[in-house]
Amino acid sequence: MQQIDWYLNRLRMMSPGEVLYRVKGNVRTLFQQAGMDSVQHVRKPAIARDRGNWLAPGHEFVADAYLAQARTLMDGKMRLFAIDACNVGSQPSWNTDPLTGTTAPLTFGLSLDYRDEKLVGNIKYLWELNRHYQMVRLAQAWHLTGSSEYLVGLREQLESWLDQCPHLKGPNWSSSLELGIRLINWSVTWQLIGGSSSALFEGSEGRRFRTRWLESIFQHADFISSRFSKYSSANNHLIGEAAGLFVAACTWPFWDEMDAWRNRAFEILNREALAQNGPDGVNREQAVSYQQFVLDFLLVSALAGKACDVEFPPEYWRRIELMLDFIASIMDVSGNVPMIGDADDGYVVQFSMDPAFCPYRSLLATGALLFDRPEFKSKAGKLDDKTRWLLGATADERYDSLVHEDEPLPVRRAFADGGYYVMGSNFETDREIRMIVDSGELGYLSIAAHGHADALAFTMSVAGREILVDPGTYSYHTLPRWRNYFRGTAAHNTVVVDGKNQSVIGGNFMWVKHASAECRKWEPGEKLDVFRGLHDGYKSLPDSVIHYRDMWLDKADNRVRVVDRLTCEDRHTVERVWHFGEHCRISTRGSSILVENAGVCVTFTPQEEDVECLLLNQSESPPGGWISRRFDVKAPACTVVWKSQIEGTTRLGTTIELEFPDDS
Repeated sequence: MQQIDWYLNRLRMMSPGEVLYRVKGNVRTLFQQAGMDSVQHVRKPAIARDRGNWLAPGHEFVADAYLAQARTLMDGKMRLFAIDACNVGSQPSWNTDPLTGTTAPLTFGLSLDYRDEKLVGNIKYLWELNRHYQMVRLAQAWHLTGSSEYLVGLREQLESWLDQCPHLKGPNWSSSLELGIRLINWSVTWQLIGGSSSALFEGSEGRRFRTRWLESIFQHADFISSRFSKYSSANNHLIGEAAGLFVAACTWPFWDEMDAWRNRAFEILNREALAQNGPDGVNREQAVSYQQFVLDFLLVSALAGKACDVEFPPEYWRRIELMLDFIASIMDVSGNVPMIGDADDGYVVQFSMDPAFCPYRSLLATGALLFDRPEFKSKAGKLDDKTRWLLGATADERYDSLVHEDEPLPVRRAFADGGYYVMGSNFETDREIRMIVDSGELGYLSIAAHGHADALAFTMSVAGREILVDPGTYSYHTLPRWRNYFRGTAAHNTVVVDGKNQSVIGGNFMWVKHASAECRKWEPGEKLDVFRGLHDGYKSLPDSVIHYRDMWLDKADNRVRVVDRLTCEDRHTVERVWHFGEHCRISTRGSSILVENAGVCVTFTPQEEDVECLLLNQSESPPGGWISRRFDVKAPACTVVWKSQIEGTTRLGTTIELEFPDDS
């Protein structure tokens, strides 16, 4: 009923412009479904000299790992989320979900309900296969060796895709974002194999294949241009769609329409880079994984623009730099980044073969070079292959020349617009304490699609060991019970009242009621950091409850005090929830929690006597004791719940004492 009410309210809130946009889109959809769309017959491309090559990979890469994976891909084997060795075949069934084996029908793509698992299987697996990261790997192998076997394998896979995925038919023509990501990977592939004059296109058959591929490229671009998620709740989708169209127009300016599409995509990217990312650099989705996803779209677009003499304005570049500031500030000394908000392992392009590749460190390495920021280099550590593929042969020399002297780290500690605050001491040392406190919005706009009900939660890292963690996401379209758990309040280091979420879930990517959180006090100091915040997520209970959380970090004594004050009149069940990293060893002494992780010892002690202590590990009911580092994969961890019965306004205190490995 709440979901129906939300939709009715949404209809009433539509502006005349949105109504017109949706009507025009629906009319075109009807024409396309009836086969009356002229783009079915693409004009022959006017192929000119390639001018949109935005890659400059002159570095001498160690080829072995690239070649080994390329051969594995040509054999049809790849990793897809929870499937480490998925055999899709040398000519995959592109409309079949590799996880369930379900083949989606080749009906009109825009009318296909890709959320229906019985119809299409798990759409995340199907779409991941069709983003064509594997084409980039084959192109890299050719670039590194010049061996024709990789071009043969590439053409075999691309032709099979074109055969099986005709224009507008099936699940691969149902999402503009997926088309945008595919276009970016095709652009990288095109450049690495030599562009329009590639050996792949030699002879009459090669030219025929080139024309066929270019026709699909035009159809992709046309599809996106008429189906932007302009008024959608998808948010990052609009940036990804515009990036795909912009990169395509820069790479293949072979039709008159490409100039207009490039200009339109340029305008969207400029607007949305500022709208969807706050002036403090925090992505408004309130999801750290989407921060890196959006950053890649913005960076790739900017690099493609430079190659075509289309310069993005200073405020666009400045917003990218601020977004990197945020990543640098929340990353601990070991490179750990809290898994705040949704994550689906989404990447724009996968350049690196390093098994230890970290997308956040890589972004900081790229940012160090783009913005001449040696402190980003300090956080990134070594230069990575993704940065080398993007920025070319001089990347190593330029990186080595960056010297970090007195720039302060972390870069910043208060992100007031995003609602995040970094408490800590001895940053970037083996005695570092770093805590990320969340008093931000639930998510972006009315449905906050990728936000979690985590108001006043915090994470804690000590000496680079993760102690308190955000357990992650695990699932999207399938497994609704687990989808709701991992984004619910009980899956975060905050307070649960009467077993309820702070915000009300309305669907897999919808919240129909939002908790409103705010920071009331932030005082970082040499000896003491102080945070005070509140949220009103339980205000709508029959007996209204407001949650206030005060936190003090005493840097001399390595002690944290947390006081949760709940204002109310009647009786309530209150749970303080603590989620520990999977490498932590947990024991209890009474209600106290004893935590050990690689020599770091942390003790959590409640200040009240009548506290029930519940330890969860791999628990199904109630759910708890899990962590999800990868999409569709959950692993055992430990969750401890302190349960208290309160009546009227109550203060609940927690003392957290920290010991480092060398403490006597």
